[in-house]
Amino acid sequence: MGDIHIRIEGRAGRITLNRPKALNALSYEMCLAIDAALKSWAGDDRVALVLIDAEGEKAFCAGGDIAEMYDTGTRGDFTYGRRFWADEYRMNARLAEYSKPVVAFLQGFVMGGGVGVGCHASHRVVGETSQIAMPECGIGLVPDVGGSWILARAPGALGAYLGMTGARMGPGDAIRAGFADLYLPQAGWEEAKAALVSSGDVSVLTGGARPEAALATSAEVIDRAFGAATPADVVAALEADGSDFAQGALKSLRRNAPLSVACAHAMLRNLGREARIRDALAQEYRFTFRSMEHADFIEGIRAAIIDKDRSPRWRHARLEDVTAAEVGALLAPLGEEELSFEEDSQ
Repeated sequence: MGDIHIRIEGRAGRITLNRPKALNALSYEMCLAIDAALKSWAGDDRVALVLIDAEGEKAFCAGGDIAEMYDTGTRGDFTYGRRFWADEYRMNARLAEYSKPVVAFLQGFVMGGGVGVGCHASHRVVGETSQIAMPECGIGLVPDVGGSWILARAPGALGAYLGMTGARMGPGDAIRAGFADLYLPQAGWEEAKAALVSSGDVSVLTGGARPEAALATSAEVIDRAFGAATPADVVAALEADGSDFAQGALKSLRRNAPLSVACAHAMLRNLGREARIRDALAQEYRFTFRSMEHADFIEGIRAAIIDKDRSPRWRHARLEDVTAAEVGALLAPLGEEELSFEEDSQ
């Protein structure tokens, strides 16, 4: 079966991530395999819908497999990482724009690259263990794989809060923020999958009452602080707020890479609510294309994954030290290197 199991069952094209011991971390080869399957099934009358799931209880997919990016990047070779991101982003766009229903079952951790596979489906199912997040600012990146597109359309300033802090969402918050659609207790998932495979009809999906969206109780604080015009203003608003929630959010901001947090703030404001996913992916690629050479990605991976000392030495001591010019340089158009979508997504 390998790291990914792709097949046709009944009326469904099925994609199952199969690296449970690695929390189903998404490799470059897995990205290419998903994209190839989607292309193949777009015109295949046997396939009425696509069903994406994953083996294991802990995670649907906890992120991208970034070890090779680190190894090549530390040697000054940025080509591999740029190719991985470009092909992954094209796959993300294909999923979001797909002409047939795509159903994803999102158990456990769904982070980073897992959001790119699962949260662009047309029907996104969460259960009691689902924990969804975009934690990229903690490793010197920005919310990518089209995640910035979802964040930009979240209610109020919730997207800025989630993207800048990397906070995790349970199932209720994931639905409210636009990362999921349907809550279904996980004891009923296999029955639901069998019905989808048999019928090829997404109308067989029925869910239960949505769990509480815990972050909704802090919406006023989130909107006031994270709706601020600049990252420095966000910090000032949180510092002025004496609530435990605000102080926790401030602690998260201080822990993440200042340059990444500032860029994430700018990216969401650039996108707004009317952007297309391709707009988001193109902007994300401008940052990730430069991230190994001009941002904190290499250092973030060293601290989190390689040395595991959890003590990254960021380029800036504080978020307030990042200049608008630095943000603008990282998000500037890439000219001939701009992300392209050579083929129309199906």
